[in-house]
Amino acid sequence: MRFRNKVVWITGASSGIGEALAYAFSAEGAHLVLTARRQERLEQVKNACKGEGKILLLPFDMTHLDCHATMVGAVIEHFGQVDVLVNNAGVSQRSLVMETDFSVDRRIMELNYFSVVHLTKQVIPFMLQHEGGHIVVVSSLLGKFSTPLRSAYCASKHALHGYFNALRAELYDQGIRVTIVCPGFVKTEVSQHALRGDGTEHGQVDPSIAKGLEPNKVAQRIVDAIHKKKEEVFIAGPEGFALLINRFAPGLFSKIIRKARVT
Repeated sequence: MRFRNKVVWITGASSGIGEALAYAFSAEGAHLVLTARRQERLEQVKNACKGEGKILLLPFDMTHLDCHATMVGAVIEHFGQVDVLVNNAGVSQRSLVMETDFSVDRRIMELNYFSVVHLTKQVIPFMLQHEGGHIVVVSSLLGKFSTPLRSAYCASKHALHGYFNALRAELYDQGIRVTIVCPGFVKTEVSQHALRGDGTEHGQVDPSIAKGLEPNKVAQRIVDAIHKKKEEVFIAGPEGFALLINRFAPGLFSKIIRKARVT
């Protein structure tokens, strides 16, 4: 029970990695704040949690920045603090640059980057009052390199690394820890909800996603990394080797990725 009585706020908690994290933290004795747009799915996740901790459901759209302060206030009023904020909400992409409307580029950045930054900045003052806290950002392997059909998605994840690496350095001495999580392919709904160039959903399960890691195993490794206060953690199958190729043979990686259509 490494997180017994700790208050853990998870965004994007209605499915996939976020849902699995809710179960993992619940088993660790944490009190949970679960956020997503779909209240009915949050209710199902809440009912499936087996831990003894209290659970607060806060359904809202992360891109509605004006409501962030109110939602943070609701969490503080209910629990008095936030020990761990897990920024997991996000959307992927399945479209070529020149076939993607600029509104879609902006929409992806608003959810994956700006909403994460904004909510984090609302929570940090309360962590500082309690002289400690942990910010977790669920990025991607594509926060480290880019592939075709994911331009805006990659940009949003790269931006998270730049921002939260700086935040970590600034707040380390004040007891705030930052962990950036970089998963590879995970069996979630990410490809179904990924945006096409016109803003509609992809609506398909990509073969790579179907063969990906199980969300519960990924969630357990994330919880372990948070407990150990790791700064960055990579959780992937064979696709993780792309990190090594990109680092040690960038020219070769560039040639390979030009021909790639990641599905």
